[in-house]
Amino acid sequence: MCLGIPGEVIEFLPGQADLAKVSVSGVKRVINVGLLADEHVGPGDWVLIHVGFALSKIDEAEAAATMRFLAAIGQAYEDELAALADSRIE
Repeated sequence: MCLGIPGEVIEFLPGQADLAKVSVSGVKRVINVGLLADEHVGPGDWVLIHVGFALSKIDEAEAAATMRFLAAIGQAYEDELAALADSRIE
């Protein structure tokens, strides 16, 4: 199962406007935010992430509700977090 998971933008990589470091349940990874070029995304914003790409900007309430749902489904969410922890975009 592939899931979209919420992550909070921490910072952008210097000189690479399409790459941002995000935190997903304590896992910090670099993701591509290029698909959201038409939206203003900055540190503190929440995005929905799938396979290393931010697909949409979401608000904090939606991020919290999604995290509760994902935690409730169990193993699929744990698998997605493990995949995120193993991924690298640089």
